[in-house]
Amino acid sequence: MTDPLHTSLHRTAKYFMDSGRVQTIEEAMDLLNSFGLTIAVGPEVQTSPAAQIALLTLVNLARRTFLAGVEIVGLTDAPVLTRLALEASLVDAVTNLGGRIASHAQPDWPVAIIGSVQMQTPQACAWRVTWQGWRAGVVPVRDGWAMNDDAVMSLAPALAAAICAAEVFTLHAADHPLAGKRASGLSLWRPESDWTEVDETEPVLAFLPSRLWLIGLGNLGQAYSWLLACLPYPVSGLELVLQDFDRLALSNDSTSVLTSLDVLGRKKTRWAAEWLEARGFTTNVEERRFGAWTRRQTDEPAVALCGVDNAIARAALEDAGFELVIEAGLGAGPQSFRSFAMHTFPGPSRASDLWPTTLSSEGPDVSHMPAYIDLKEKGVDACGLAQLASRTVGVPFVGLVAASLAISELVRRLNGGVAYEVIAGSVTCFDDIEACGGTSKVYEFGFSPVLEVNAASHTDEDSSFANESARSGPGLSPISPEVDVSSLS
Repeated sequence: MTDPLHTSLHRTAKYFMDSGRVQTIEEAMDLLNSFGLTIAVGPEVQTSPAAQIALLTLVNLARRTFLAGVEIVGLTDAPVLTRLALEASLVDAVTNLGGRIASHAQPDWPVAIIGSVQMQTPQACAWRVTWQGWRAGVVPVRDGWAMNDDAVMSLAPALAAAICAAEVFTLHAADHPLAGKRASGLSLWRPESDWTEVDETEPVLAFLPSRLWLIGLGNLGQAYSWLLACLPYPVSGLELVLQDFDRLALSNDSTSVLTSLDVLGRKKTRWAAEWLEARGFTTNVEERRFGAWTRRQTDEPAVALCGVDNAIARAALEDAGFELVIEAGLGAGPQSFRSFAMHTFPGPSRASDLWPTTLSSEGPDVSHMPAYIDLKEKGVDACGLAQLASRTVGVPFVGLVAASLAISELVRRLNGGVAYEVIAGSVTCFDDIEACGGTSKVYEFGFSPVLEVNAASHTDEDSSFANESARSGPGLSPISPEVDVSSLS
């Protein structure tokens, strides 16, 4: 039996349908099938957990959107150094996430570079995926600089990968004049600041949240899970309650980073629990909708991470008995799907005021767009068309950016930083982030010390980069190529 369109259609294809750029679903999928990415890696990925986080995250995000393929050049086998993958071999981990190991780069594909890789006069657009401290982003190769790629904050390399995927998509979609021509990045310590400038107040991680309740296990909830696995938790250092009522559908594979074709049909909570338990976390499952009827018990986690797009559920966030709620949301529709926002509760506004249940949740009417007219002419009934039109455009990299802000909010508070009440922006322009800081308070909801080996090793691992940084300017390093892949471009 064929799955209905609203649960099977690739969510990124809807962008081209809803914006009127294509005449049919087939044309939308043909566009995605023409999008590809080469990832060129240097020797750092063999010994750096941070570089492996960047690589695995970028492969995971890219294979869901760039359907022509994701090819990795320069990767020699090495042991996996992050709990993101259970495989012993890094080549196996990359392959199982959907990447292809290649000896030569596709000449017309954009290139993402991780580590010390030289690109001489590349024919395609090429970026360096780079991070330092709590800051991360991408820099065009021709700009000639990069950050230190250190291990101070392990969310940073994952964020850099998400920003890279956003820039590559924008380049392929040809819908922004600066795509491929600009450096783009974000600070998780001070999101409103210039991400290229050193902030001496950024700490090395010392503490992580130990007990959390995840509401929703779709795009955002799975991004939360992936990012928590990036953090240097000791074994059994994190207890989670996972709440969702739904099952994984084919459309989830295009947006949600834990989903693959072999787990479709499974309950979202049970698959997420299995994935997280395999990585050393403790989980409890709640398979009911979240709403006004939900009540946290006193022995359950006091902090919730919300990732649902339902106004009724969001309006009830402050009534369930949580002490702190971090809510992340994504924009919808062809004009706003690359936007994100984060709210914390208690905050300046109540959740029920931000999402009144009387407010219509209807998105823009796209039924008049050519691709929908074509479906109608092919015999799709009015109900099926309405269900398809009501689904939002979705891409996995925006969800990961939003989830990075949400989890870093907790980590920042635990490590002596500012408490933000609202952060909002778009992956098309990180220079225009809106952030509202609140009153910082002591985090009283349970913490775990970081795994000592991670915190201790970053100084030695990054000392050579720090020396270069001191000579080249604050926070920036000149590129000192070690691997030449110019022949591959």
